[in-house]
Amino acid sequence: MVIQVLPGVKALIFDCDGTLADTMPIHIKAWCDTFADYGIRCPEEFLQTVMGMPAAKIIERFNRLYGHHLDPVAFAVEKNRRAGRKLHRTQPIEPVADIVRQYMGRLPMAVASGGTRKNVLLTLASVGLADCFAAVLTSDDDVRPKPNPEIFLEAARRMNVAPGACQVFEDGEAGFEAARRAGMFVTDVRGFID
Repeated sequence: MVIQVLPGVKALIFDCDGTLADTMPIHIKAWCDTFADYGIRCPEEFLQTVMGMPAAKIIERFNRLYGHHLDPVAFAVEKNRRAGRKLHRTQPIEPVADIVRQYMGRLPMAVASGGTRKNVLLTLASVGLADCFAAVLTSDDDVRPKPNPEIFLEAARRMNVAPGACQVFEDGEAGFEAARRAGMFVTDVRGFID
């Protein structure tokens, strides 16, 4: 099975973690190790439902759902520091990276990620895709995170392409919802990952 760019699409937008790069094991370990610092068993099922959101937002939701009072910013800083130390080992998710290579210079492309700019740029460099994108939006930009569509709408604006002419490549529920709400085509890449 091959990932397809849909007819009539004029721009491509990619999530980073779990879409362009196989970073999810690194991030899950960083989450679990940081939760362990607080004496909390890693809530992996919960994490699967919120992947794609910025770490501080995930902890805010965790606190609301489970009655904890963790400092979202401090937790996110530690989790992202842990992940960042290992991202240089990341491998590309080849079926998705192949789309980037195939369409580089043919269609404008952007990254829209809930990760930090530092970690996203490190990941893109690690997988050899750092110079492929017209725009890279992250949790450090002034946009509301997925599942809000704003990050995708801003990516389309920066590429000067109408949202309805964009195809989003994603692996997370929050990203699927954000892309649909933005009026964009969305491709679930999970079926293409080994």
